[in-house]
Amino acid sequence: MSTFRLQLPTDPRWVNIVETNIEEILTDHAWCEQKAATNAITIVTINSEYPDLVTDMLALAKEELEHFEMVHEIIKKRGLKLGRERKDEYVGELAQYMKQSNTGSRVSGFVERMLFSAMIEARSCERFKVLSQNIEDPELAAFYRELMESEAGHYTTFIGYARKYGQGIDVEKRWREWLEFEASVIVKYGKKQTVHG
Repeated sequence: MSTFRLQLPTDPRWVNIVETNIEEILTDHAWCEQKAATNAITIVTINSEYPDLVTDMLALAKEELEHFEMVHEIIKKRGLKLGRERKDEYVGELAQYMKQSNTGSRVSGFVERMLFSAMIEARSCERFKVLSQNIEDPELAAFYRELMESEAGHYTTFIGYARKYGQGIDVEKRWREWLEFEASVIVKYGKKQTVHG
């Protein structure tokens, strides 16, 4: 996943923690997909003037909901339960950074939302890769490999729109700052049976 330029790779031993409670990781993962779909719809709501963005975000929201459905099917098939939505502290820290970094201009707000979204997609994708390579369960290994491949494009979509509509903002510089901030945050995580935990 070097293409994501993440500065701190996930320790594969995180998968050993995940394997102690498959119901928990699947529940958390399902809600991650739901939140990703909601985020795409929110982006449409506040940026409806860009027809290409609206089209791509609607497609992305549908795909995320399909992934939610796929995870839910695995949960049902295994006789497990979809638990309540989990608070994602990692995403919460990124959201705080996004708010603090927004200079108040519409363009700045747009770029920050795109980079926030790209960051979550990049880390989620990296975690799916680690799961696919290290989990003992063959069905889940195959599932996470497939998901990783389909979600990799989302990161590119968000970065692409930040570049396209981020007039007057040095998007590359901002992305480097986001990567540095994310590295300082993720160091605290990787200890729970959740996608970002």
